[in-house]
Amino acid sequence: MKVVNLKQAILQAWKERWSDYQWAINMKRFFPRGATWDILNLAEALLEQAMIGPSPNPLILSYLKYAISSQMVSYSTVLMAISKFDDFSRDLCVQSLLEIMDMFCDRLSCHGKAEECISLCRALLSALTWLLRCAAFYAEKVKEPLEQAAAENQLKMCLERLEKMLSSTKNRALIHIAKLEEASSWSTVEQSLIKLGENLNNLGSSPLRSQADDCVSLIKSIPTMLSVHSEQLNKTGFPTVHAVVLLEGTMNLTGETQPLVEQLMMVKRMQRIPSPLFVLEIWKACFVGLIECPEGTEELKWTAFTFLKMPQVLVKLKKYPQGDKDFTEDVNCAFEFLLKLTPLLDKADQRCNCNCMSLLLQECSKQGLLSEANMNNLIDKRAADKENSPSLKSAENANIQPNPGLILRAEPTVTNILKTMDADHSKSPEGLLGVLGHMLSGKSLDLLLAAAAATGKLKSFARKFVKPESPKVFISPPSAKSGPVRALLFDISFLMLCHVAQTYGSEVILSDSNPPGEVPFFETWMLTCMPEEGKILNPDHPCFRPDSTKVESLVALLNNSSEMKLVQMKWHEVCLSISAAILEILNAWENGVLPFESVQKITDNIKGKVCSMAVCAVAWLVAHVRMLGLDEREKSLQMIRHLATPLYGENTLQFYNERVVIMSSILEHMCADVLQQTATQIKFPATGMDTIPYWNLLPPKKPIKEVLTSVFTKVLEKGWVDSRSIHIFDTLLHMGGVYWFCNNLVKELLKETRKEHTLRAVELLYAIFCLDMQQLTLTLLGHILPNLLTDSSKWHTLMDPPGKALAKLSVWCALSSYSSHSKVQASARQKKRHREDIEDYISLFPLDDTQPSKLMRLLSSNEEDSNILSSPSK
Repeated sequence: MKVVNLKQAILQAWKERWSDYQWAINMKRFFPRGATWDILNLAEALLEQAMIGPSPNPLILSYLKYAISSQMVSYSTVLMAISKFDDFSRDLCVQSLLEIMDMFCDRLSCHGKAEECISLCRALLSALTWLLRCAAFYAEKVKEPLEQAAAENQLKMCLERLEKMLSSTKNRALIHIAKLEEASSWSTVEQSLIKLGENLNNLGSSPLRSQADDCVSLIKSIPTMLSVHSEQLNKTGFPTVHAVVLLEGTMNLTGETQPLVEQLMMVKRMQRIPSPLFVLEIWKACFVGLIECPEGTEELKWTAFTFLKMPQVLVKLKKYPQGDKDFTEDVNCAFEFLLKLTPLLDKADQRCNCNCMSLLLQECSKQGLLSEANMNNLIDKRAADKENSPSLKSAENANIQPNPGLILRAEPTVTNILKTMDADHSKSPEGLLGVLGHMLSGKSLDLLLAAAAATGKLKSFARKFVKPESPKVFISPPSAKSGPVRALLFDISFLMLCHVAQTYGSEVILSDSNPPGEVPFFETWMLTCMPEEGKILNPDHPCFRPDSTKVESLVALLNNSSEMKLVQMKWHEVCLSISAAILEILNAWENGVLPFESVQKITDNIKGKVCSMAVCAVAWLVAHVRMLGLDEREKSLQMIRHLATPLYGENTLQFYNERVVIMSSILEHMCADVLQQTATQIKFPATGMDTIPYWNLLPPKKPIKEVLTSVFTKVLEKGWVDSRSIHIFDTLLHMGGVYWFCNNLVKELLKETRKEHTLRAVELLYAIFCLDMQQLTLTLLGHILPNLLTDSSKWHTLMDPPGKALAKLSVWCALSSYSSHSKVQASARQKKRHREDIEDYISLFPLDDTQPSKLMRLLSSNEEDSNILSSPSK
């Protein structure tokens, strides 16, 4: 009787043209006993009614789709109903059945008793047999000339669904269970495979044939699945803490410690991480960063981050309430756990050529994070471990001074240099020159900069060189004796500032507190003339066009004088005039007025004494080359080559070799973008400095969406985000924009169907979103979630577990953004990004202090709660 009533209810709905949700409401009114739809065979009844004519009934199909999305019917009953349809000649009906399978075949799940789970396996096996029969039918029809195109199209659709279903290891495993349950059903599959194989001969060697062969080989691999063990999901502690620390160490060494402290505490509370394991994860991330970072400047930055900045962060973490135990006990406990990770510590010791653990323990003890007794106990344990392990020191490393020791010694040196810069050197400028010259030797400069960056002194360090008026030697009357000294002081300051801007970001140098009309020369030059990643300069900008009389005299000087007169020079004026002078020389050379030998003499004059002139000249040439056609670039690139080649001669000024090393590094960074775009190579001299780290990471000719999904999949399998992946994500965020980046990563999250995988994905996504948390949160809450919640065709993606995981991610991001809003300055990498879509977000969530945003009202139910997550207990 009930079956008759069910059909009558469906027909009544169709006659009265009920919408899908009206139909569902009325059905529940007619049959009020809850989840009995599978017993009533609702899915089969709906399909039977929908497939009566030559084409499917769209209204009744919409009822079935609604029933699937709202889980009125189970996936198994839908698949069984589909597999009973056998009139493959009705193309449109087959197409609509394939589209229904698309709704859930990549995320099959089942909640209930064991019998229901087994019935899903059986239904999937039936669906596989149905798809094979379907494919065999259309493969046979291909040989009929009149129907060839339509048959190929239908076959293509069937094979796509087969491939999609079988590409999931989980689906193949479910089919394997059904095979073990019912051996007779598997023989039906084998017969269908034979039939399909015979009919595939009609296809020749088309792409469809290879696609079908791939599907057949996957099906044939199902019986052997138990003998092949797949990789288990790695458990690596707390990937969010790990990624936050790696992100900060890789990209934000100059950032203030307080925002990092608050972010780490936020993660600790949201994920309920016990204090010892929390501290352990921080140190694990530091050691991993040390081991995997590129050599050179990056290695020094990581060393400074680990040994100077992280102890400072822990000192601030100590002020927060951590539970019953004393924080020093938690730190001690964390180090005890860390000692058990011997391979990690051995690898770090090998990379740094010293006992990293011992140095770190001493530094933590100095900061009051460990008692002396605990420190000595831990040092002894590590020493005992090292005695038992094979010797890691190789003969060639024996004479290399370890970076951690050098960084720890560089930190007090920074303070001494700051004091030295403030002293009066007007009577003996050579003393100051000596200090600055020694800073340039070897890797001293990078050591000092890394130590200054990690301890928050880099800005004041850089400002000493931005305003060279402070040491009185710069404004003393020029004389024959002081001329070369003033030239060198200017040159070293200029080169050091360019190097700082390229290594740590230009905002370290810029100041907001300049009096109106008194912006220092270097700030002006850097903002308007210095090429940086993502910054396009206009070579015809007024900043490159100074007073024409000065330009003419400079061109004459460069062309005629073999010995530049250093006494009369005002170096900042020369640096501003050189771009216009280079344009004159280039035009004269291109028009045949100036021979190549004269151009060579001029470039030798430019780079021979003061390297900063060469830097300014190349800065303009880089902007100029961007604007030229490919066939017009040769002479400009040739000029860059000449300027980049050092001039080793008798009469060069003091510290020339050291200055050239920095100049080459600066020029290489400046030219990187243009050389990549023009596919040109310029051989920069072997500078001894590292090549550009994390440069050009994206594989060529691969769509960025594919790169994003493949990197995220690897990260998910590995269980943690490494530094290289962080840089790839940052590049993709920069290229694709906030919405594209957020939307595609959320899609990846919603693909996961296993609970532990979705939890891992949320932890990693939150960490990746820390690249630009506020903008990504606004996009997530303002655009992506509303789109998912208001589009009924996407509701099936929001079921548990992926839907619950997305809710968790949204809450975590909202909490973080709200607690850090208005306190945290945007970091360098965030400021670089274009913000063309900000207006949309501001109208959605106004972020000014006068009008509380919807986000804030949503998160704070009362005034007292709003600051809970951000302020330490004093």
